[in-house]
Amino acid sequence: MLRLLVVWIRLLVACGAALWATGAWSASEGAFPVTIKHALGTTIIEKKPERVVTVAWANHEVPLALGVVPVGFARANFGDDDGDGLLPWVADKLAELKADKPILFDEGDGIDFEAVAAAQPDVILAAYSALSQADYDTLSQIAPVVAYPEAPWSTDWRQMIRFNSLGLGMAAEGEALIAKIEAQIAETLAGHPELWDKTAMFITHLNATDLSTVSFYTTNDTRVKFFRDLGLKSPKSVSKASLPGKYSGSVSAERVDDFDDVGILVTYGDAKLLEALAKNPLMAKMPAVAKGALVTLGRNPVGTAANPTPLSISWVLKDYVALLSEAAKKSP
Repeated sequence: MLRLLVVWIRLLVACGAALWATGAWSASEGAFPVTIKHALGTTIIEKKPERVVTVAWANHEVPLALGVVPVGFARANFGDDDGDGLLPWVADKLAELKADKPILFDEGDGIDFEAVAAAQPDVILAAYSALSQADYDTLSQIAPVVAYPEAPWSTDWRQMIRFNSLGLGMAAEGEALIAKIEAQIAETLAGHPELWDKTAMFITHLNATDLSTVSFYTTNDTRVKFFRDLGLKSPKSVSKASLPGKYSGSVSAERVDDFDDVGILVTYGDAKLLEALAKNPLMAKMPAVAKGALVTLGRNPVGTAANPTPLSISWVLKDYVALLSEAAKKSP
């Protein structure tokens, strides 16, 4: 019970910190016009939007989770097993809402401004994104845009919900959604005390044929922030190597000793990668590698959902925690 209480306290502290940091909460809940301050400017939404469009990764999950079907959103380009452009938790939610598949934007080469404009949106949600100032300015000529609060690709799932729900005039519903997800996380963690206070590092990519560089997600990235929700913490080595405003970093494998304080290593890869790590004279020195405290994720829904989003958390939570739990039991 004590550990569960501490988890709840951490979650509440995280919520409070996000609330003070965003600066988006000057508007009265549910009232219009709504004024939202973000990293790329200030957006004013004059009235409750009826035609909602989202761009970039996962922003459409906020309105869907709140029962609002966007008229258009980005096609899934990672983890889409059947190639229909929808991740499974999104497809499930559309089915639950008895909604047809909306317009799917192909963002392989960036934002499809013409397609967004053709959807005739009243608001464009992009709280989790890497919009450039030029992207934002162009989209703003189409409709009011909710951009990210601080830095590209660093908006955690709570901030994503808060900013995007505020843009919908559904701030209270957004808070209720956050509380629901937090309760699910706490319930799942109650059965996994082995995760508590273990350190974890998320490697962006390792090439089994070239392990000369260690590229990793920093403490600014949403995958790493999600570790904290799961009772894990970032090692001092990763925190020290995390530059402000950057969601990723890299170091030469010759400096792999810097990461001796990593308890669990999470990355994208397969059996070939594990074999290469074990044979590599530098990477094999990492305590997490030597002990086999590794989680390898594929280009599948589970691997995709390691980057937490409003609908994916519930869908993957037990499976992801189980993988981390097995690694934690081997952790040095």
